[in-house]
Amino acid sequence: MEYYERQGVNGESLNLRVRRLLRESPLIDGHNDMPWRYLRDYDNNLDALDFSKDTSKACPKMLSDIPRLRAGCVGGCFWAVFIPDDWANGGKAYRAALRQIQFVKDAAARYSDDFEMAYSAGDIRRIHASGKIASLIGMEGAHTLEGRPERIEEFYNLGARYLTLGCADSNAFADAAAGTPRHGGLSPLGKEAIRIMNRIGMMIDLSHTSYETMRDALDLTDAPIIFSHSNARALCDSPRNVPDDILTRTAQCGGIIMATFVPMFLSAERNKNPDAPTPPLSAVADHIDYICEKAGVNYAGIGSDFGGFIPPPPIGLPDASAFPALFEELARRGYSDEDLKKIAGENILRVMDAVSR
Repeated sequence: MEYYERQGVNGESLNLRVRRLLRESPLIDGHNDMPWRYLRDYDNNLDALDFSKDTSKACPKMLSDIPRLRAGCVGGCFWAVFIPDDWANGGKAYRAALRQIQFVKDAAARYSDDFEMAYSAGDIRRIHASGKIASLIGMEGAHTLEGRPERIEEFYNLGARYLTLGCADSNAFADAAAGTPRHGGLSPLGKEAIRIMNRIGMMIDLSHTSYETMRDALDLTDAPIIFSHSNARALCDSPRNVPDDILTRTAQCGGIIMATFVPMFLSAERNKNPDAPTPPLSAVADHIDYICEKAGVNYAGIGSDFGGFIPPPPIGLPDASAFPALFEELARRGYSDEDLKKIAGENILRVMDAVSR
């Protein structure tokens, strides 16, 4: 609390301090699976579930909606275009991905008092300053390309700003963290994908990839990479998390590791036993602490994965309204105003600027 009193303005409370910081600088969630929930449960029908209303009583319930994003001081969100791996046959995954890209744009247009599409760091800053939430698109899984790397540029031109190379299983481009290895890392198509993304200014997302894929991508890329929703493997030994040497290399290339709220990637006990206790909010802060220790505070961010994991979420982080509580915990641990802003959004904005050059 002594640190807070040094950092606070005119004795403001911890909550007010955090909310002031998130007004001054945008909080950007690197990964939210709301579009998949709408496709799976409502066939993308926004009339069936109005995102401008409280959706917490929906069945199955949602963890995000406009009221809770507003309560959580969210300034920008990468909406994940997730398509199941087993759809990657006969054009089904590709067509579904195009549909989901359009859904994100349609949702932003329908709720234009609250959302606006963003395609650059400058767009995010402008939209945040206007009082709206920046909507961005991230492609979750190269299987949506269905073996055709030229579709990367098509997705980019449609507004996608990152591509996750892996997903639930390995694909024609890369080995995933889970599933059967096929290439020992990146395939020749995967290496071509890296070169294309470097050329057009699209972020390479290594969440969901195997260690060998992480290594190969870092060997090849000329631009910073991201982990849109991953934690530290040293604290939770899951292949979905990031080993120490990759944390270091991510910092060396100017990238970012965006800590996720998925319980089985937070807690070693929960990773081994799905019936183990749900980890608390402090576990997310522990992973952020570790990322900052090994990589540096300039390379940490937030990627909730709300809507993309089986509830319950971490205790103390029940939904998108609770982001400020996480930053209050980080403030209690001694993070400065500047560092809190970096973790909230300034770091991913820096990466976006660097990749787009």
